Amino acid sequence: MLWLIITTGECNLKCDYCGGSFPKEIVPWKVSYNIENLKKLVEKDKSPTIIFYGGEPLLNYKFIEKVIDNLEKARFGIQTNGLLVKLLPKDYWKKINVALLSIDGRQEINDKHRGKGTYKKVIEAAKYIKNVNPNIETIARMTVTNDSNIYEEVIHLIELNLFDKIHWQLDVVWSNKWDFVSWARNNYVPGLRKLLKFFVENLKKGKIIKIIPFVGILSAHYHQGYIGSPCGAGYRSVTVLSNGKILSCPIAVREKWANLGDIYNGYKLLEEPMPDYCKKCEFRKYCGGRCLYAHMEPYWGKEGFIEIDEVNKEYIKMVLSIIPEVDQLIKEGIIKVTDLYYDPTADSTEVIP
Repeated sequence: MLWLIITTGECNLKCDYCGGSFPKEIVPWKVSYNIENLKKLVEKDKSPTIIFYGGEPLLNYKFIEKVIDNLEKARFGIQTNGLLVKLLPKDYWKKINVALLSIDGRQEINDKHRGKGTYKKVIEAAKYIKNVNPNIETIARMTVTNDSNIYEEVIHLIELNLFDKIHWQLDVVWSNKWDFVSWARNNYVPGLRKLLKFFVENLKKGKIIKIIPFVGILSAHYHQGYIGSPCGAGYRSVTVLSNGKILSCPIAVREKWANLGDIYNGYKLLEEPMPDYCKKCEFRKYCGGRCLYAHMEPYWGKEGFIEIDEVNKEYIKMVLSIIPEVDQLIKEGIIKVTDLYYDPTADSTEVIP
């Protein structure tokens, strides 16, 4: 199971689509629970993955050290903006399996939303941690906004040769409503088609580019589909707040529906992780409901939710359209069906943007 451990609600950036730090009274900036309580819960898990989360988790790097020292049998990862990677000693980076680094694509796009100079710093961070730990997997964690060009941003990140995988989230949950439909029709969907063509051209050469929104759909087709949000929210993944509360979703820090328990008394996973709205959908095994939070907190209203849903259905159909070509490549032995397996929960990534 995936354990998202929030080390602090504080962040050292204030990205324009995020807002920066959580209020201290909602997500405390220091961990208040005893690590032994966390250890007792995690040790009951036969295959735990711990991903450090925030805020910016490295602002509390001492707690990260403590968790790694006390839970040596876990698999470790971190979601970070990359500005503070040198705070964590090299010996601890060598014990981390996966690092998700926040970067939105080309420098001008990234710095517009995350702050001037952040692009260069995250590139330096990726090089640094790869040098310290050559075995670490680095994942580009993108936010796609209304001025992003999905093809240009993703290709740019691929060509850097610093990231093993790439995933993105659409800026459609936290921000004020914008003309998403026109942008998707004229920019995003055409860009996805171009990107998918690039992906298929590489498949024909036996190379699987780990673009997670593509690989995640293919994995669901050839292997096991998703019974809930692919990130595992509430059924294969839990979030431990810095005050010891246990939630189904790391974003839902204020919402009562997300409460699963606490570090002292244990927790109960969701029995029905797929929303009712999605249970009869033909794409449910590929999508799993997309995002638990978006269902529970539809800030753009029902109409806006459906608009996003329709665009994602178009993207899923687009990926599924390459299945005959993929079948032929598998038949010819150019790629293996086992190479198309991907578990997003293990990396805390998003399959459905």
